[in-house]
Amino acid sequence: MASHYDDDEVSDAANCPMCLEMTEHDVLKRIRKGKGEDILARCLECNDVHLIELRPPAPIFLNTTFSEGKISKSGIIEVDSDEIIAVGDIFQHEGADWEVTRIDDKISKPEKKMVASEIYAMWVIRTDKKLIKITLTDDDYSTSSTIESSPDKVFSCGTILEINGQKWRIRAIHTGQGRTLRGKRVASEIKRMYLHSPRTPTYD
Repeated sequence: MASHYDDDEVSDAANCPMCLEMTEHDVLKRIRKGKGEDILARCLECNDVHLIELRPPAPIFLNTTFSEGKISKSGIIEVDSDEIIAVGDIFQHEGADWEVTRIDDKISKPEKKMVASEIYAMWVIRTDKKLIKITLTDDDYSTSSTIESSPDKVFSCGTILEINGQKWRIRAIHTGQGRTLRGKRVASEIKRMYLHSPRTPTYD
């Protein structure tokens, strides 16, 4: 029910059961009902007086898969049953930002946009933190690991990083479209970084 306020009265737009369309109403009485309210109103078009029941949408719980890099876990998200959710939506959950990457209906068919009450399962990825794969090389010995970064942090070839108390030089950055030995990239573009111990000789 949309409200319009002026100095003397309050009128609201609502569906009139007599006019069968949205019309302006005079509000005669409001009664609080839990988290909602009952409104006794008179249609300004036909003068019909009727009760309008306003209730907040019921909350529902969506089965959601949360992904951070290769790590995924199942959980639930509480939303309003009439909320529209679309692929690409970003929301906050437990202090982190998440992006919706897939929503499925009750027959596991993926859709681009759905009403929450019709969603069977949802997949999201964390967007405020980027897990970057790294290869650490010290002489002839190499190990693989990951580091966390904000998506917009810039990494440059030749920069010294400290990881677990040890210093490493960024030797090369791989974006998925090729590896570069020079230049810089933002974390969101990086698939893997190759780091060498400063003691390890490198050759272009």
